[in-house]
Amino acid sequence: QVQLVESGGGSVQPGGSLSLSCIASGSGFSISTMGWYRRAPEKKRELVALLLRSGTSDYHNSVKGRFTISRDDTKKAVYLQMDSLEPEDTAIYYCYALINGMNFWGQGTQVTVSS
Repeated sequence: QVQLVESGGGSVQPGGSLSLSCIASGSGFSISTMGWYRRAPEKKRELVALLLRSGTSDYHNSVKGRFTISRDDTKKAVYLQMDSLEPEDTAIYYCYALINGMNFWGQGTQVTVSS
């Protein structure tokens, strides 16, 4: 059974940095797309960043130039480096993976940006 286990997150002041990690547990599967979504209070879930196995990436306009997504397929892991954080980035961040044509989600990790 596939599980996505996230780590990282926390609280930081505006302008600070945080990093998120996510590892897919289990074996016998191939991951095509990995990424991160977030849900801010009273808002819908939105895409933050996606990274295809080909290396193609996509970012939400609001995080372009500040966030960087990367992955390590040998570890079945995806990472999100978040720099120049803003209060508007406050949300629960969810790891995402497309595995064998099915969508998988992590449990979510809180990111709070506040002075």
